[in-house]
Amino acid sequence: MAGKKSVCCGFSVLEVMLGILFILMTAVSVSLITLMVTWKEDTGPESTLPPSPESTLPPSPEPTLPPSPESTLPPSPEPQHKPYLIGVGRADCTGPPAEIPLMGYANPQQTAAGIHTRLYSRAFIIDDGRRRVVFVTADVGMISQRLRLEVLQALQVKYGNQYRQDNVVLSGTHTHSGPAGYFQYTLFMITSKGYIKASIEPLVDAIVKSVDIAHRNMKPGRIYRNRGELDDSSLNRSPHSYLKNPEDERDRYKQNTDKQVLVLKFTDLDGDGIGMLSWFAVHAVSMNYTNRMVSSDNMGYASYLMEQDKNPGALPGQGGFVAGFSSSNLGDVSPNTRGPHCANSGLPCDYLNSSCPVGGTKMCQASGPGDDMFDSTRIIGHNIYRKAKELYAGAVEEVTGFLHSAHQWVNMTDVTVQINSTHTVSTCKPALGHSFAAGTTDGGGDLNFTQGAVVGDPFWDGIRDALLGEPSNQTQECHRPKPILFSTGEMNWPLPWHPQVVDVQIITIGSIAVIAVPGEMTTMSGRRLREAVKQELESEGMFRDSEVVIAGLSNVYTHYITTYEEYQLQRYEGASTIYGPHTLSAYLQKYRGLARAIAQDRVSELPVGPPPPFFQNNLFNLLPAASVDRKPANRSFGDILKQVYPIYRQGDVVSVTFVAGNPRHSGDIRDKTFVTVEIYDNRTDTWEVVHTDASWETRFHWLKGANRQSNATVEWHIPPLTPSGSYRIKHFGHYKQMKGLRPVITPYEGTSDVFRVTASFYYQ
Repeated sequence: MAGKKSVCCGFSVLEVMLGILFILMTAVSVSLITLMVTWKEDTGPESTLPPSPESTLPPSPEPTLPPSPESTLPPSPEPQHKPYLIGVGRADCTGPPAEIPLMGYANPQQTAAGIHTRLYSRAFIIDDGRRRVVFVTADVGMISQRLRLEVLQALQVKYGNQYRQDNVVLSGTHTHSGPAGYFQYTLFMITSKGYIKASIEPLVDAIVKSVDIAHRNMKPGRIYRNRGELDDSSLNRSPHSYLKNPEDERDRYKQNTDKQVLVLKFTDLDGDGIGMLSWFAVHAVSMNYTNRMVSSDNMGYASYLMEQDKNPGALPGQGGFVAGFSSSNLGDVSPNTRGPHCANSGLPCDYLNSSCPVGGTKMCQASGPGDDMFDSTRIIGHNIYRKAKELYAGAVEEVTGFLHSAHQWVNMTDVTVQINSTHTVSTCKPALGHSFAAGTTDGGGDLNFTQGAVVGDPFWDGIRDALLGEPSNQTQECHRPKPILFSTGEMNWPLPWHPQVVDVQIITIGSIAVIAVPGEMTTMSGRRLREAVKQELESEGMFRDSEVVIAGLSNVYTHYITTYEEYQLQRYEGASTIYGPHTLSAYLQKYRGLARAIAQDRVSELPVGPPPPFFQNNLFNLLPAASVDRKPANRSFGDILKQVYPIYRQGDVVSVTFVAGNPRHSGDIRDKTFVTVEIYDNRTDTWEVVHTDASWETRFHWLKGANRQSNATVEWHIPPLTPSGSYRIKHFGHYKQMKGLRPVITPYEGTSDVFRVTASFYYQ
């Protein structure tokens, strides 16, 4: 992940550092006990916001499908060109858009305060009559271990053994603008205000719902593949680290980032498109650390555009065509294509440590191709969409053959790797280096840390040693040359700070192999992994012309995975490679084993490995319940504080402000909307919804004011081709008041004056 004060891209800012060193070890130690025993989260009532499309779909009949047997199958004959059973599904996974921290930059002040675009889970199910695989790409920062375990539990309750840890892949798009609070490890809970049920429940329910929809909609169909390259939408944010890789290896590639886009086209037997799945390596950080609106960022906007194109006339989230854009080996890849410059001088940043003479790393900021973060998101998202659409239209190479899936749980703190005939190396207990606190050029840290630090800082090391304990000699030696800032593998209060057990997984769809990676691989790490898996798959002759793709941020989050050479430089990505310098070697060994088992049809012989923990106790929630709402005197909730103008032109921005309640009081907001833009239909004397808060053209801003009063401002950025006519904007919400000692939550709505949109202010 990228960013200022980021768990994944620049963690040690003042608020987080002091939170760990002082608050956690003193005041919080008392409050946690009380919270864990007595706290009961206020999640609000059953939401009465107006429904959005998916919730009104009629139920589909249960399909009649051939059984998916266990992996202990006899060897397969040569695959025949017969159709697959294919199902696609999409579900709204937007969580509370208020007061909850956004996951990615780990900035405690970056709490949600509105909606830019909604978040969705998109599921793809493929069945060859023998086996079945599921791939889910969700608009979240990453899949946490807790999220995956809860989804698998829910699927097991509904479907028994049909959907399991070996044939279900969950991958995050890596947006940094979705609600946090869905982790069970202490480091992530500290930066997310704890484990927040109001955050994780919508994610679990939506992922399961997207699988439900795909399951119900399964029908015979075909898959086609195509690939191409997309330039001008990404750059390497750690080029100095990349140059540490062997020259002969680098010479095999034209660029220091992967530009390829892989597209899978799903059709029914009539050739009509039902869905698309695409992979491209770029960080979803076009929306920067100043953003406070829930947003799916550039990858989500690409999905939005493709689905709007293939579902004409449908509102966002509607329509049967599902377009998933998945993350890949994006570890060192930024969408901020103008590169890093010192914000206070305009000069280039220091090449090695990405800092500025005045202001340090915080002033070294990369910017995108647009005028602001919204424009940059639009440009990068549109570029990705345009290339995927082109490849989708030209996809004629059919994917055929049987499906396979292989999975293991691995204790990544203790993997021994044979690097040659005489030497072995091992992974380490998790630890984060000093440069982890420096952040990246997509947003630097607040303190005096810089990238490329290979020695510690006596000041910060002294504070760490006094309050958290000194890293053991064994851990320090194992991670060398990383100077350890946090020895998280040796920190277990109130729960372990980092995972030990991780998922390694590969699914194959004919000649397509999808590697589910539990973190952020750098460009060269991903290239080595793809090559290793391809070699193993093709070694037995079962696979020919295989296409290997990495699905990043999958199943559990373990920060970054650099090459051994990149690790030596200890820029941000190396400092965040938590299992030590031989992390990639360990993964290469494990994924080779999975690929070999698939190629030899011996998956059933793979050891399952140690299952990960599912913590029931000591999960803590530091997010207070939402307070009661108050309103100005002589006003009601939903009243207009700032009215619209009577007339606008295409390209203008309509803005209206309402007396509002806290959006957290609306409870589960999935398949609902806080906003509608409506046009008057003269023929039927009715109002028709043309935009919701899921639309790119709308922005829903919530502002918490003084004395528990809050406002909601709705913006509509009128598209150039908007039809002339009469329009209005509506806002929906809930407010909480006390009736005696009992809290009561009440729905409200507000409506703007009618205004006209026209091509000209002048009338004839």
